[in-house]
Amino acid sequence: MKHLISIDDLSKDEIIGILDKAEDFEDVALGLRSCKILEGKILANLFFEPSTRTRISFETAMKRLGGEVVNVSAQEASSMAKGETLADTVRVISNYCDAIVIRHFLEGAARFAAENSSVPVINAGDGAGQHPTQTLLDLYTIRKECRRLEGLTIALVGDLKYSRTIHSLIKALKLFKNKIYLVSPEILALPEEFLEELDGNAEKAKLEDIIESVDVLYVTRIQKERFLDEEEYRRVAGSYRITPEIVSRMKDGAIILHPLPRVDEIDVRVDSMRQARYFKQAFYGVPVRMAILSEVML
Repeated sequence: MKHLISIDDLSKDEIIGILDKAEDFEDVALGLRSCKILEGKILANLFFEPSTRTRISFETAMKRLGGEVVNVSAQEASSMAKGETLADTVRVISNYCDAIVIRHFLEGAARFAAENSSVPVINAGDGAGQHPTQTLLDLYTIRKECRRLEGLTIALVGDLKYSRTIHSLIKALKLFKNKIYLVSPEILALPEEFLEELDGNAEKAKLEDIIESVDVLYVTRIQKERFLDEEEYRRVAGSYRITPEIVSRMKDGAIILHPLPRVDEIDVRVDSMRQARYFKQAFYGVPVRMAILSEVML
């Protein structure tokens, strides 16, 4: 694997291979076993948008595997503040490292970076585009917690229009046979291009009508930073709030996922309920990203 820009870059077999490798790395991620296969390698984290989990989990993954990390945070802290282009920045940084992880506010920026880099580039989110490493850890979480990736009923809830995690997840879910419900305000409905990817295997629904049948409830926040119109954001903010009362209607074995950060779309009282898996989901980002790094750097 040269670059990881879109989940479309991977076949179903390649996805399963990464998940299998991530499982092998879990004890390393927990610090229970030493593995230094990336010793002598350097990873550059090039982030132009805020990040907590993605950046730190990549850094943790790299260091657990014996490598080093260079963090470049924000446009204002680099030569781009002086007018340097993204292409030139990537060309220079790729001379200093063995792989680049990039997060950018513009859709398509990660692919553009890959075209100008001499080392592998991993997309950690490009605007409202894609977030393939999040999708891989989502699939890993579903497989770990539900013990399968097919034959599930999955509800995607919240911002389906701007959420890059949803857009990437949709592309991956089409490879597996599941029933998918789409739950969102009309102005945040899944764009037609992604709806077509599902080839009729998804339907719009109201949460109260399907909550008892879902195996996976995947919740996203309404992303204020994606709205150009403040009034439009205010109209939909808080449209869906997962409360203990709603969760109590979920069937045994059902799980709740969230890519985080959350705002108020999941009541904090849900955190202690058995269905909540979003903090474990965040941890799974480490072994999954270890698997990805080992794929692109070895």
